[in-house]
Amino acid sequence: MSLSFNDFQKQDIKFDITKLREACTKVLNLKGFDTSLGIPHFAGISLNQIPGDPESTKGNNVRGVFWTKPSSDGKEVSRDKMIDEGKYTQFIDEYKDTYFKTVYEELSKKYKLGRVRLLLKEPRSTLSWHRDPEPRLHIPIITNPGCIMVIDNVAKHMPADGSVWITNNKKYHNAFNGGEENRIHLVACVLDYKFN
Repeated sequence: MSLSFNDFQKQDIKFDITKLREACTKVLNLKGFDTSLGIPHFAGISLNQIPGDPESTKGNNVRGVFWTKPSSDGKEVSRDKMIDEGKYTQFIDEYKDTYFKTVYEELSKKYKLGRVRLLLKEPRSTLSWHRDPEPRLHIPIITNPGCIMVIDNVAKHMPADGSVWITNNKKYHNAFNGGEENRIHLVACVLDYKFN
């Protein structure tokens, strides 16, 4: 069986990693990660919302629906609730003076975005084997060589150098942080991206 890296697609756009890290620090000082999402070692901060609806950035709205095969019988089950990604069109005013506003505007010119979040994966932890409703855009901000994403049987480390990746999260995948520091990515749901 040949392995294909087609499910990890580096884009032709790049951002300033120093400014991304400064913006991340600023947002963390303003908000801090919501760790009440019911997933151990995982947390998020929403950067956009449904216009006029701050509740759209809380609780299960940060997480959203996914499908998994939790037991040995291999039966797929859904978890959490469906999110209407197309409604997330308002950048959160509290973060408008950060570099993330520029990043959001530039990405929005190129892609139809849903939720845009900062996602935390704590050290020595993993996500479940699961699939999502749409591809995801990743901009690694803080990472280490032990941070790997696996899609089907292909594993890849995405470096924190300002690069933008789109991953085929419609396939079964997970992400793990095998390092000893937090992994933080900007992650956006991409509603108009097609994989071959």
